[in-house]
Amino acid sequence: MRTGIATVPLDYGKCPSWLFERMEKLSRGITLAIIEEFGVEEFLRRLSDPIWFQSLGCVIGFDFNSSGLTTTTLGALKEGLRGLEKDVGIFICGGKGKTSRKTPQQIQNWGRLLGWPPEKIDKLIYASKISAKVDSSLLQDGFQIYHHNLIFSKSGSWTVVQQGMNISWQKARRYHWHADKVKDFVQEPHSGIISDIRVKSLNLTAKDSRSNRDISAQMVKEEPKKFISHAKMIFEKSDALTRQKRLKGFSEIELANVEFHWHPVLKEKIDLKRLSKTIFFAKAQEPKNFEQLLSLPGIGPKTIRALSLVAEIIYGAKPSFEDPARFSFAHGGKDGTPYFVEKDIYDKTIEVLERGISQSKTSLKEKVAARQRLVKKIKI
Repeated sequence: MRTGIATVPLDYGKCPSWLFERMEKLSRGITLAIIEEFGVEEFLRRLSDPIWFQSLGCVIGFDFNSSGLTTTTLGALKEGLRGLEKDVGIFICGGKGKTSRKTPQQIQNWGRLLGWPPEKIDKLIYASKISAKVDSSLLQDGFQIYHHNLIFSKSGSWTVVQQGMNISWQKARRYHWHADKVKDFVQEPHSGIISDIRVKSLNLTAKDSRSNRDISAQMVKEEPKKFISHAKMIFEKSDALTRQKRLKGFSEIELANVEFHWHPVLKEKIDLKRLSKTIFFAKAQEPKNFEQLLSLPGIGPKTIRALSLVAEIIYGAKPSFEDPARFSFAHGGKDGTPYFVEKDIYDKTIEVLERGISQSKTSLKEKVAARQRLVKKIKI
């Protein structure tokens, strides 16, 4: 099973009420059947698999290649399980737009209702916040997060599903996380990425970016004045630097449709006064490492990008610019594009959804329709 990221066309509009009501009913039935058959933890793992999640959305009736599949499927799941959360053992927090910002409060509300100690609640809230920061600040791929859900069980296991949009490209990219897969929040927390496009992204989650991350943290902890001085020098001399196409130790990369066009310095619009305040505030908090630095309020994409620039140009610590995205929603292909078919994963996806459909408390007509959509999805 792959946990990771999916990219889909960006759609507008609203799911009609007659369809959403049916999606609620079918998703509830499938969820209850899967949990009864395989358990709560397995259901969370399945939600963290972008392929399986996409299949689920298709089965309950949404377009396979629509960005709305994410928001509508999770909305249907949340509404379908409303009132059953404690009995089922699944709690869905967050949602789209303003609702996404309510995720921490909803986690806290459920945690208190379950009688959890504050530290257990705080751990989930941290997972919600840091996953959003990583996908917006460390993986700078041009997609702005607008949808965020954290789904958790009574044991404290969790899955995050969040989605970003890029209006210029008319695409949406979905990010999946699962507690069991995350060994390090800032280094390759996604075990896989699925996308139908590839972008030139600043990828500070890569192992190859470790030196860049470490130096960034050290600059804040030990030499903020020197960092600000270096940043000022780089921004002031950006035109001269970018004209030197083969400057030693200098990397450049095209990043259209975002604030800057060439990495690392051209058109980098950063307010040095604001950056200075942010950096000195961060130093005062005494972050022990890069993850703690990232988790601080006010540390966003621009601050991280500025630190990365100085770490590369002054100290020669190059970050990774490779988008780790795969190119398919399918389970692979015979020619190995994007990867060879993994039969066990393929068969497990079909098995779990088939059992869920069979055991769901829905009408025979709805079950038949769901099976037909599953077969259609498999053939895509």
